[in-house]
Amino acid sequence: MSLLELDGVHVVHKIRSSGLLGRDSVHALTDASLTVRPGETIGVVGESGCGKTTLAKVVVGLQKPTRGVVRFRGKPLWERSSVRRDFGRDIGMIFQDPSTALNRRMSIARIVRDPLDVHQVGTPAERAERVRELMELVGLPASVADAVPGQLSGGQRQRVAIARALALEPSLLVADEPTSALDVSVRAQILNLLLDLRERLNLGMIFVSHDIQTVRKMSDRIVTMYLGRIVEDAPAAAIPGEARHPYTRALFSATPSLLNPIEPIVLTGPVPSAVNPPSGCPFRTRCPKATDECAEAVPPASEAGAGHTYHCIHPELEVSVR
Repeated sequence: MSLLELDGVHVVHKIRSSGLLGRDSVHALTDASLTVRPGETIGVVGESGCGKTTLAKVVVGLQKPTRGVVRFRGKPLWERSSVRRDFGRDIGMIFQDPSTALNRRMSIARIVRDPLDVHQVGTPAERAERVRELMELVGLPASVADAVPGQLSGGQRQRVAIARALALEPSLLVADEPTSALDVSVRAQILNLLLDLRERLNLGMIFVSHDIQTVRKMSDRIVTMYLGRIVEDAPAAAIPGEARHPYTRALFSATPSLLNPIEPIVLTGPVPSAVNPPSGCPFRTRCPKATDECAEAVPPASEAGAGHTYHCIHPELEVSVR
């Protein structure tokens, strides 16, 4: 059984229009379908504003879909409060900036213990022991237990956030740009910690980032998003040489790799507005391969092998990557 499923999920936000009357609709997520299996890591990539964070919020239950179904272990999430309660204990989230995600006035030990207190897990002594275990698990010294977040480095604060996310022994961890607010010198440490925890705890993980090279290292599958839509879902090993969607290929080419060099693909023009998205393929206004046919309808899902789907009627051909 899959751990989590998104089936045709839409998220539409109502905002005040530029005119005197009425409200506009922001299509933050459109017809998103995704399956997460136990122990699997899915990387989510795309430019800023493409819907990555909205997808993450739907996955952790912070955003109710406007339309569509979210299933947790086969049960619809938003139909029964008991499912949401179990779901809340079985999923953890690591936010982008640990300096704003942690309560500045609480001690590190109390921050890590907070989920255990909220869900009334164990006795006070058992909770204290669990906090010690979690701090050791993420590589935090016991000496910081009584410190507050402002007394720690950025890397240490992110380790605190990871320990808190793991407190209730979740089966799924959602990391939303977990290293983008950190110095380059500590990013590798946090990424290696997440890889180690995934193996040791058999965690399912959704890793959200704009850096496709990092995502490729971390993930089993890579999901590419553009203007609120999932345009490609491919095994990480297939990227970039077997990427079929032009946007996936362009994203990869924009983040050079010494191990996998690829000819840069330059995109022209601005990203369309989510208030008034283009007809047909959302990428057609910037795609060098677009034709009049691309404006007629959203491309249906096509397959490029087992576990590899894409939405494009003029797909890229497989290329050899040195």
